[in-house]
Amino acid sequence: MNERTFTRRAFLSGTGLVLVSAVAGCSGLLGGSDIATRQTGGSAPAVPAGTDPEDAVIGLREHPRIIASYGGVYEHRATELMLARMASKLLAAAGQPATQFTITILDSSEVNAFALPGGFIYVTRGILALANDMSELAAVIAHEIAHVTLRHARARSARVRTTEIVDRVIAGVLGGVIDANATAERSAQNLAAFSQNQELEADREGIKIAARAGYDPHAAARFLTAMGRFAQFVSAANGGEDFLSTHPSTPDRIQRAIDEARNYGEPGVGITDRQGYLAAVDGITFGDSGKQGTIVGQRYISPQYGLTFTVPSDYGLQMSNQAVVAVAGDGAALRFDSAQVPASTSLADYLRSGWIAGLQPETVTTRTINGIETATGRAQTEEWFFDVTVARVDDGVFRFIFAGRADTSAFRRAAQQTVESLRRTQQSDLAAIRTIKLGLVRAGGSDNADTLAQRMGQLNRGRELFLVLNNLLPGDPVEAGASYKVVRVD
Repeated sequence: MNERTFTRRAFLSGTGLVLVSAVAGCSGLLGGSDIATRQTGGSAPAVPAGTDPEDAVIGLREHPRIIASYGGVYEHRATELMLARMASKLLAAAGQPATQFTITILDSSEVNAFALPGGFIYVTRGILALANDMSELAAVIAHEIAHVTLRHARARSARVRTTEIVDRVIAGVLGGVIDANATAERSAQNLAAFSQNQELEADREGIKIAARAGYDPHAAARFLTAMGRFAQFVSAANGGEDFLSTHPSTPDRIQRAIDEARNYGEPGVGITDRQGYLAAVDGITFGDSGKQGTIVGQRYISPQYGLTFTVPSDYGLQMSNQAVVAVAGDGAALRFDSAQVPASTSLADYLRSGWIAGLQPETVTTRTINGIETATGRAQTEEWFFDVTVARVDDGVFRFIFAGRADTSAFRRAAQQTVESLRRTQQSDLAAIRTIKLGLVRAGGSDNADTLAQRMGQLNRGRELFLVLNNLLPGDPVEAGASYKVVRVD
């Protein structure tokens, strides 16, 4: 873990990384040598044959970082086999019969898919949960194959790296936590503008590839629509920061996808295989993975690090790949992340080491909270007040960074209450963690979208989530005997 990233340690002991070659077609995918699902361990994947050396360097360098930052490789055999079959067909349709691609399922709830140079393609379990049939996932994979074959990935990788460097330089010592909002937003907009033309180009090429492989070319437009609905569903919680920042589901983009698809036939042409797809993703983890930490109400629980804390009731708590964050109604915010601090360095010295802009050294104090060593200090910049606490739990050091526009008693009280709630996990904490998985429900003859949505009424916004996951509208008819996705708590 580094100081600027709350890295979820990778769980790489199983499969989930699929090496695909289109040489043999689909017939040999279940037992031949053309496809392998193998343990990643600490070793890098083999460089695909025919890969540009520079691309290979970028891909191999970034691959383990991607795995670590997205929670590790997700293991689900049925999904891996489905992806392997699909990717083999798509690679052949893309004119890449002798090229290996490495497709990795990431253990993340984010709706995301992306590519790196060297033939590295990533899909999250979040995007697997949102897709509704084979053709929709094929549209995603074909889109990313197009990025690679069109050499978009190398340019995007370079642009992202440049953006990150600029952010760090301008945002300063807090790594863009709060006082770098304007800079981060500007950088994100520049990156999105840079990539949108590429996205449209990859849409066109991806639709062509999917159609050549026999899949429904209109699936791309359907999935773009589904992503747009999902973005609206989650925007209240996280500000809409998701796959759509660089994959915008705008009406114009959807219409372009429809127009392109018509070049290959009207709706109804090509493979969809909804039931086969749902059977393959049945049982995948949905939402936060318990091993990476989970949110229960106002409480964050980490089995991995053996700690838990609670935020005040007016703070909305959420997880990202880099940190645990919370935002209050008055705009105050919390970031919880990790830092790499030598055991020989005291927490007070770490606070004073220069990474906090505007630190008031005289405010630094140390104390033990629930048996945990901590140090607290306050900082002030032109626009923000900061209350920063660092805690040492076993071999790790963790940071609470509170930021507010005003140094009010409520702001200080929220910071104090949160920090004082920090403690080691107990069995009762771990028992509160529930595994949430994607399940299937079969529609009866009298069912419609509304009656099926009621099956998830026990979840917060469960009805809305059901409709979004199945790309249905209230009152839409459903097919009697067909399966539909639900979310179940084990």
